[in-house]
Amino acid sequence: MENPTPALPSPARPPKLQTIGILMLISGALNIMAGLGVVTGFALSIVLICCIPFAALPLALGVFEVIYGLRLVGAGQEPVKRDTLQTVAILEVATILGSNIVSFIVGIINLVLLSDTEVTGYFKQQA
Repeated sequence: MENPTPALPSPARPPKLQTIGILMLISGALNIMAGLGVVTGFALSIVLICCIPFAALPLALGVFEVIYGLRLVGAGQEPVKRDTLQTVAILEVATILGSNIVSFIVGIINLVLLSDTEVTGYFKQQA
C-alpha cells in the first residue's frame, strides 16, 4: 500500500478577507430587500415596467454579494478570484446611481481592503 502524499497547507486566510465577506453578506441582504421592496411597492401600479430597471441592479447584485460573501466566510469553499471580488465591489459603488448609500460605502471599503498588501499576497499565493 502506498501512503497518499500530504496536501500542501493552504495559506492562512487574512482577517480582512473575512471582513469583506461579512460586509458583502450584509450589503447583499440589504440590496435584495431593497430590490424586492421596489418591485412590491410598484407591483400594483401601472409604472411597474418603468421601475423594473431600478430593482434589477440591487436584486442581481444582492444575489452575487450573498453568494461570494458566503464563499469568503465559509470554510472549505473553493477559492474566489480577486478580480471577481473587485468587480462586485465596483458594482456596489455603482449603486450610488440608485441612491443606495450603504452599498456604495461597502463597495469603497471592499476596494480598499482588496488593495491591502496582506490580501493581495493571499491571492497571489492562491494562484
